[in-house]
Amino acid sequence: MSKTKLRLAVLAFGLVAVLALAACGSDSDESGGSGSSGETSVASIPDQPESGQINMGIEPWIGYGPWYIAQEKGFFKKNGIDVKITNFNTDDQQNAAFIANHLEVSNIATHTSLLLAQEEVPAKIVLVEDKSLTADAVIAPDPIKSIKDLKGKSVAYEQGTTSDILIHYALAQNGMSTDDINVVPMNASDAGNAVIAGKVDAAVTYEPYISAAKAQDPDMNVLFTAGENPGLISDVMVAQDSMIQDKPGQVLALVKSWNDAVDFYNQNPEEAQAIITKGVGATPGSLDASFAGIQLYDGAQNAKLLGGDFVNQTMVDVRDAAIDAGYLKDEVDPAKFVDPTFVEKAQK
Repeated sequence: MSKTKLRLAVLAFGLVAVLALAACGSDSDESGGSGSSGETSVASIPDQPESGQINMGIEPWIGYGPWYIAQEKGFFKKNGIDVKITNFNTDDQQNAAFIANHLEVSNIATHTSLLLAQEEVPAKIVLVEDKSLTADAVIAPDPIKSIKDLKGKSVAYEQGTTSDILIHYALAQNGMSTDDINVVPMNASDAGNAVIAGKVDAAVTYEPYISAAKAQDPDMNVLFTAGENPGLISDVMVAQDSMIQDKPGQVLALVKSWNDAVDFYNQNPEEAQAIITKGVGATPGSLDASFAGIQLYDGAQNAKLLGGDFVNQTMVDVRDAAIDAGYLKDEVDPAKFVDPTFVEKAQK
């Protein structure tokens, strides 16, 4: 299965092009308003959602799976909202639709949200969705047993993705950089096969390719996983500033629907995983390792993280790794692109 949600197709220069194209096709006028100049308060968020359909952008990744559950089990209806989910095949298509205001909300990787912030897209993160623990990793066969052992070795990974973020972070944690390794550009599925075949010394990949590599080579070692810094590989939901300002009740209802769906997932994992597997177009049972390698954030965790460690620590680490990889130009302040009031309100 393609992990398209993790593709960073829009690099800094690419996002500028998307912004230009989106501006030409935008259906919003200048008075359409951005709420970025004002702070949302918990007290100001209505308990009942405003009328009107919500257009949501999504890609086929299991971390976004609770939205399929919310749709299938009627949680959107329960919380009083009508949500149209549009599936995209690439980040650039989805980001262009969001920037052009064809989507009120979009589900994206954390590092992609920082690119939007760098380009001053009027939007905010309002929900943290998932984090990879063991679903993304650096792997290599014996005798390579640590990141430091990669010095001078060939390492295959897909540039412009979270695999790139992960290897930059792993190397930095060990006092190294990509100058210390021989980078072999390769997509994640091919990278896994290449390391098994001995064509490269190591690979950065994700599930199900990690499990496949370990199954074929018992001596395959996991050198570093995303779980070394939980949240480094993660996903968020962003909402237009205009939506936050004009329809905060809808944003709250979306957060409540996510919380209901994650609760259902935790209480009924088999049924929930079947719904998600169908939603992303995968065959039954093919995503077991992927499900085991991620964690979905529930309401209580969101309320704790979004106003605290996720912003002050995790997003800073993601930002620094993205700068090191050349995707960000400067040190974006994560706090300026986050609005934690909706997850806080949902817990009251």
